[in-house]
Amino acid sequence: MSEYQSRPKSRLSRFHGRVEHADGRRCESPGCPEPGEFRAPRSPRPERDGYHWFCLDHVRAFNAGYDYFKHLSAEEVAAERAGHPSWERSSRPFATNAGAGDLHIDDPHGILSALKGWGRRFGAGGARPDGVRLSAKDRQALKVLGLGDDATLETIKKQYKRLARRYHPDTNGGDRSQEHQLHKVIDAYTHLSQSPAFSS
Repeated sequence: MSEYQSRPKSRLSRFHGRVEHADGRRCESPGCPEPGEFRAPRSPRPERDGYHWFCLDHVRAFNAGYDYFKHLSAEEVAAERAGHPSWERSSRPFATNAGAGDLHIDDPHGILSALKGWGRRFGAGGARPDGVRLSAKDRQALKVLGLGDDATLETIKKQYKRLARRYHPDTNGGDRSQEHQLHKVIDAYTHLSQSPAFSS
């Protein structure tokens, strides 16, 4: 009995890729009498070219020296790389301006309130200190007006009037360069005045 055959099956079965029923195949390494229980690709296209069958020791040796591009021409290597559109493209960074309040996480028991960035303001998944839930559009509109989540409808009205005067062409000598910002302020106020979070 060889060393391979005397090894406990439990040890062999833990190796990924071992084929339990290899149909009596023998290891393809010259002179090796062991069963061929592990397959290795004959080429980068094993679905076309098939597999080698090796014992554990020889499949390890095969894997240690395996080079996917070994049998490919320069054109085929270039085609392989071109097939992966993100190969040479850098990954986009994650958002750096996201706050805990933007996560929309329900935390009714206040489990997250002790963590940095979570307080009464963010502890209930986008709710104000009084418990009223704000939508993402609510918070975006408040941001346009320069207000926090704890703003009241009265505060919103006052801020809207102040910003409308600041950006209106009539108060800027007919200068319309701030008109785009004025429209953003109007849209934000319109949304908030109709939002359930601010209805009395």
